[in-house]
Amino acid sequence: MSARNHLPAAELNDLIAAVATPPGRGAVAMIRLSGDGAISAVKSIWRGRSPESIPDGLQTFGRIVEKGPPRGCCERDVSGSQQDEVVDEVMLVVRRAPHSFTGEETAEITCHGGILVTRRILDLLCAVGARPAGPGEFTRRAFENGKLDLAEAEAVIDLINAGTDLARRSAAAQLSGRLSAEIARLREDLIWVLARTEAAIDFPDEGIDPDLGAELEERIVSCQERIRLLLNSEQRGRVLREGFRVAILGLPNAGKSSLLNALLGYDRAIVSPEPGTTRDYIEETIDLGGVPVRLTDTAGLRDAACEVEREGMQRSRQLALAADLILILQDGSQPPPKSAVFDDVPPQRCVEVLNKSDLPQHNGWAGCGAVRISCRTGQGLQQLVSLIVRRALGDLSVTDPLLAVGARHAHALRKALERIGRAAAELRAGQPPEIVALDLRGSLEAAGEVVGATNVEDVLSNIFSRFCIGK
Repeated sequence: MSARNHLPAAELNDLIAAVATPPGRGAVAMIRLSGDGAISAVKSIWRGRSPESIPDGLQTFGRIVEKGPPRGCCERDVSGSQQDEVVDEVMLVVRRAPHSFTGEETAEITCHGGILVTRRILDLLCAVGARPAGPGEFTRRAFENGKLDLAEAEAVIDLINAGTDLARRSAAAQLSGRLSAEIARLREDLIWVLARTEAAIDFPDEGIDPDLGAELEERIVSCQERIRLLLNSEQRGRVLREGFRVAILGLPNAGKSSLLNALLGYDRAIVSPEPGTTRDYIEETIDLGGVPVRLTDTAGLRDAACEVEREGMQRSRQLALAADLILILQDGSQPPPKSAVFDDVPPQRCVEVLNKSDLPQHNGWAGCGAVRISCRTGQGLQQLVSLIVRRALGDLSVTDPLLAVGARHAHALRKALERIGRAAAELRAGQPPEIVALDLRGSLEAAGEVVGATNVEDVLSNIFSRFCIGK
């Protein structure tokens, strides 16, 4: 089935238009038009070089005009000609199918920024046959027309939303086909195994030759390893898209707010020697080594003196339990606490940090393997940042550091791994090739879901609904 058949016939080539730049005032704005008749629609409201004669990709100056009432109505002009009103002076770029982002005939009008200007031009385009585009409809058409596969199309929104340079580079790598190439190699191996298994079905008297069976199992093991490597990047993908949640937890006056300020590089939280200064949590997002980190300063844990502070401490514990990493901050110049305030915190997600290393260390911390820092002098902060980045990204040596699968990709890959694992077990158990082939087909189909190589209509609307209008 053609990819274009995912859309209703009426929507395959109809003319869509949208403002592709953020709303509000600005130097310039851009309006996109895609579909059959895009150039003709622009021509009807354009004054300048004929759009049909403009080469693809050449930016051309002209004016967008709105036809006024006949002159005879107001000026007693017996000719009855119309007076055109100039809406804006613009630049126009046209591209003819299939040499455009969507694969369709397109036009892009760059006008002066402003809500009224862009709205008026969009209204004029709709009056001559266009309709407003839906969220992500331009990118979906690029997918439907084979200009992008599904993984590349998803990378467009990741690139737009990227909050750090590493997130941008990862999204750009996926948009350029890095993940798609990995999936293509995986599917080639799966097809090779499936083809030879199905050959045994066509010749049932011969079955699967033992030598061929060993080669099939070797290829299957290779596919399993490739899938596991891709799945190892799932956490990295989630972190780059959603951020790595780090909560700073500790007793009053341990320096939690000072650590937040030191990592941010400016004074965001109030720092005071008075216990209980922070009564509610403070959250900021920061770029640490290319990782978007959602850093939370929490209320100090102690026997609170008032209801407000007790509520702040309760929220602190809830945030800590939901965080990806918990920094247990202690004052290294004071004796270790005897209370059990940190006993309910998951140890596997904790890192102990000793602050105030510029002061003499209390003997009670001797032999402690905590990271030692000083928020006042900056000592040890880079070591702490490196530790946070390593915990966020995992082992970068096992896969391409720019490869970061998303939740949808991981779900499909886990299905592929499960089905190929069953096929391997059936092959070793001497099951009929029909049984083995059934699970191999399931694995191949699941892997194809990553790039949209199978019928994935049920996920398309969900993916493109996350896009902005005009993209």
